[in-house]
Amino acid sequence: MAQHTEEVINAAKSLYLKRYKVSEIAKTLNVPKRTVYQWRVAGLWDDLLSNESAIECVARRYALVVGIEDKTDIHLKEMDRLFDHLERWKRLQIAEMEAANADRDEGKPIVGGRTRRPKKKRGKIIKNDVSHLTAKDFDEKFHKYYYEYQHELRRAKKHRNRNILKSRQIGATWYFAQEAFEDACLAGDNQIFISATRRQADVFRTYIVALAKERFDIELKGKDEIVLHTAKGTATLYFLSNNSKSAQSYHGHVYIDEYFWILKFNELYKVATGMAAHKKWRRTLFSTPSAVTHQAYDLWNGDRFNRRWKTKNKRQEFPSFKECQAGAIGPDNVWRKIITLEDAERGGCDLFDIVELKLEYSTDEFRNLFMCQFVDDLQAVFRLNHLEACYADPDDWTDFDPNAARPFGNMPVWGGYDPSRNRDDASFVILAPSLVPGGVFRVLARYKWVDKSYTWQAARIKELTEKFNFTHIGIDVTGPGIGVFEAVQAFFPQAMPIHYSVATKSALVQKSKAIIEDGRIEWDMGQSDIAHAFLTIRQGTTGNGMITYSAGRTEATGHADVAWAIMHALCNEPLNSEHQKKITIAFGK
Repeated sequence: MAQHTEEVINAAKSLYLKRYKVSEIAKTLNVPKRTVYQWRVAGLWDDLLSNESAIECVARRYALVVGIEDKTDIHLKEMDRLFDHLERWKRLQIAEMEAANADRDEGKPIVGGRTRRPKKKRGKIIKNDVSHLTAKDFDEKFHKYYYEYQHELRRAKKHRNRNILKSRQIGATWYFAQEAFEDACLAGDNQIFISATRRQADVFRTYIVALAKERFDIELKGKDEIVLHTAKGTATLYFLSNNSKSAQSYHGHVYIDEYFWILKFNELYKVATGMAAHKKWRRTLFSTPSAVTHQAYDLWNGDRFNRRWKTKNKRQEFPSFKECQAGAIGPDNVWRKIITLEDAERGGCDLFDIVELKLEYSTDEFRNLFMCQFVDDLQAVFRLNHLEACYADPDDWTDFDPNAARPFGNMPVWGGYDPSRNRDDASFVILAPSLVPGGVFRVLARYKWVDKSYTWQAARIKELTEKFNFTHIGIDVTGPGIGVFEAVQAFFPQAMPIHYSVATKSALVQKSKAIIEDGRIEWDMGQSDIAHAFLTIRQGTTGNGMITYSAGRTEATGHADVAWAIMHALCNEPLNSEHQKKITIAFGK
């Protein structure tokens, strides 16, 4: 057992306590089964297992096997057996309940010799009944809360194909959730919501459920889908992630959220448009822009259409940026709309302070995030296609539960902190390091702290060290980060100070670039600003001709903070892992 690290043993223990079989643990961690058995006995793992009823054990095991990605025939047969157990138990429960109800209905004596009076039969309650809602209800409860640009989106519902480029945080998802719910209730049409991850798609569901309760006092039920009972029959709301195989048989109006941040967009778009192939179904795409190399870019600017009709002598002209701000139809019969932050403000949105945002973000970041300008990643250090390969669905991380007291158990994690300088955010990230050399990192959590003192931020990091098993925290101590570092070092002596210099930046960027290009890191694909932060990092030269890297940084301001924070965590891995050579920037060298 000596050749295995404590991290691997703890990983095996964590899986065992989640009811993984020894053979599955051995395969997952690439260690002999006999070794895992020895660890189990020596560590008294069986004594740590919680007491569960037989049916709870069956249910837990069934959920675990269902979550296995590459199932074998053995797994499938085991699922069948477990499902049969659950079904028999459920039938037994129903039979017992029916027998108890029959006794009560017959008026059999109960305590005190009294008999229960037969209850009056009530009419059957219809689940998700929205049949009583009218157009007037939605006009009073939905429409009057819209900004002008949201009214314009509603008027454009007459167009079968809509493509909207929009600023961040202007309420597009909130609006389209309402539009789809209203259409489902009044027309009885199915609605299909597609996002990068299931968690992101559930934002639609959350909005709809909350609005139905708040505005109409209707409590909607349904997880994977919500079936509405309307005056025109049933209408189903589907909430799907970027998984085309699970959606091919659906049909309805399609909404694709943040499509410029969806991996393998063309494959998804082909399936999505197939679900809305009939002329009655609408297709609506909306997103903040990413980079010019994204698969959807030629769909937006019309190049895809012109390539398809290249036999024509003249290239078809598509609406300009200014024309799209007013809303315009292109040669492909798609209604395009651009809503910048300034457009939203003119449309009544008073949620932003544009002057402050321009102080908080570099010029390039502000243009991309709020003014609908694409990033030219051909000039960037990190390329979009490499960053897209890092996208993951955190629901697949079965060893991580963000709601638990110990979200990652006793497994080791690494931290990275990038301080705020003037008006920008401070960022802190938590990475799950690989358990084997050359393995994959995961960004488990990230935090943004705005306008907080260094003592407040250090206190938050201390709270995180009590929930996670940190073995490394890298902190930029250049300038304002020194206060946080000294406070953190008091309770976490292993904290690594990172002194910024030309050599430091080069080592950080080159190390992270190699990890990203090798596909050795994953993060929640719904957090598109992580990829955006890496995209804004540029290569430049100093006054004496040395190569350096920046993202609009000056002595007073800092940007792409989450990217730098991730780099500060990653620097704990040796620059040359084959020879275990540590990055020389650590400890101020």
